Order: sequence, then C-alpha cells, then structure tokens
Amino acid sequence: MAQLRNLGVRSANWLKAVGIDTVDDLRQVGALAAFIKVEEAGFMPSLNLLWALEGALHDRHWTNLEPDHRATLLLAVDAAREQRRTRRHTAESRVRR
Repeated sequence: MAQLRNLGVRSANWLKAVGIDTVDDLRQVGALAAFIKVEEAGFMPSLNLLWALEGALHDRHWTNLEPDHRATLLLAVDAAREQRRTRRHTAESRVRR
C-alpha cells in the first residue's frame, strides 16, 4: 500500500489496522469509507488522508483533485460523521433507560 501514489508508511499502517491490506481492498471500499474506518478506529487523520486516498485511486497527486470533487467528498465526510454522532447518541439514550 505504501507504494501507492500519495500514501506513506503511516497511512498504509492505518489502512492495514482497519483491514484494508491491498490496493484491491481500497478500491472495493473506496476512499471515503476507508477514511471513515480510519477515523472510527481512533486514529486522527487530517482530510489530507482522504484527498490522498482519492488521488491514489485515480493515480493523481492529491493536490490535483478538482475543488468540486473535494467539496463533494467533504460533504460526504460531514454526513458520515453526523450519522456516527446520531448512532452514538441513540445508543447512549437506550443505555440510560
């Protein structure tokens, strides 16, 4: 994985820790889901990881992703984070009852 464009050893290790061991695994999961898995595992990636993953899947340097594409990804991350907060809040509410 570390041989992929934009990805270094740390990123590859984070991906491996969440069960994404190969380029094919990353392609199947997609950049967004991979980024969310890394976050949910407790790592603290910056959005640069998301851009790097998306760039790697398209064999482009992460800085060459179009601003509209980045915005779409960012909205998707925000939606996923909101879903995670809602699930956590719902689970906590059930425990209190």
